[in-house]
Amino acid sequence: MKSVRERLAAARGGRIPRWRASVILALRMMLHDKAKFVGTTLGVVFAVVLGAQQIGVLMGLLAKNTMLVDNAGADLWIVPPNTEQAQAGQRMSTQLLDQARATPGVAVASPLVMVGTAVKQPGGGTEAITLIGFDLDTGLGGPWNVVAGDPADLRHAGALFFEDAQRDRFGGLNLGSVREVGGLQVWVAGFTWGLQPFGPAYTFGEIDLVRDLTGVASDQLSFVLVTLEPGADPAAVAAELRRRTPGAEVISQAAFHDRIVGSLLREQLGITFGTTTAFALLIGFIIVALSMFSAVIDNLREFGTLKAIGMTNLDLTRMLIVQSVAYALLGSLVGLGLVAFMADGIRSANLAVIVPAPLIVATPAVMTLLCVLASVLALRRVRKLEPGMVFR
Repeated sequence: MKSVRERLAAARGGRIPRWRASVILALRMMLHDKAKFVGTTLGVVFAVVLGAQQIGVLMGLLAKNTMLVDNAGADLWIVPPNTEQAQAGQRMSTQLLDQARATPGVAVASPLVMVGTAVKQPGGGTEAITLIGFDLDTGLGGPWNVVAGDPADLRHAGALFFEDAQRDRFGGLNLGSVREVGGLQVWVAGFTWGLQPFGPAYTFGEIDLVRDLTGVASDQLSFVLVTLEPGADPAAVAAELRRRTPGAEVISQAAFHDRIVGSLLREQLGITFGTTTAFALLIGFIIVALSMFSAVIDNLREFGTLKAIGMTNLDLTRMLIVQSVAYALLGSLVGLGLVAFMADGIRSANLAVIVPAPLIVATPAVMTLLCVLASVLALRRVRKLEPGMVFR
């Protein structure tokens, strides 16, 4: 094995050999003190796990509240003015539906009724649900993630699809079970899984049945869902719909999704999860900064020796940067693995931790930046180091 002096002598001939020598020395020094190596790596892992897990939970909560818009199958939504979420609220006239159907470029315009109500349990008491009535002929806004039953059975009188995860709360529901909603008897035609927003779970039925169960007039609806003809310009169709429906708002599926997300982030979600994530990154930053500074203080004579035998401040800077990047990449790899394991373990109908690809890509980059910044204290101490100290 070559000595440090031999490596530096061989490296003087070019930049790449000098970089190689700095990398090898940096990794050897990093692994020499195993306790500090493990402690610094765990600091990065902690920051990654807490930060990524919080972002994953946030993404899961946001997805719970955009899932109807994401899965309804509509290109455009006609909604009441100032609507920020897809939930029960204001109602509109069915004249909007007729105007939408007569608009050039519209392939299908379908009504949707969304009402909060409750299911009466056999033993007494009620359980809240969000009833969604849709047009069975178009299927827009109908059930997805179906785990039992056939949506075609919703054509039978009194048939509803319930949330599978809520079966016990509804009094032990099974296919064919009979319950009372709005003073009328209904029966279970099927189950969906995971369709639980912040509010009560979604329950689906034919639109006229839902109107009967909730007292919504036949000339009222909550939303109009629109699909476009092949080749139609979405912006042009939306503009024409706005002209024909001045009492409502026309919004694309993507824009409605973003509006819901923005609304939730402006409320408590953004503050809570943003604070927690920032706290995790700060703790990771502090742990790495203190660990690297402590490692430099403990090895001042070694760094002084390196300077005495020919290493420059630039070489030592490279060493610290290499160590920072190594800690960041290793900690990110372990941390993301733990987050993926945790996400799989806590997945349920109530919450799914979502770890999107951009988060996986961004995490090592963010941690590398933090670790490099955290090495600044150590770097300043090394740059002020006098080679002659090794002779004192």
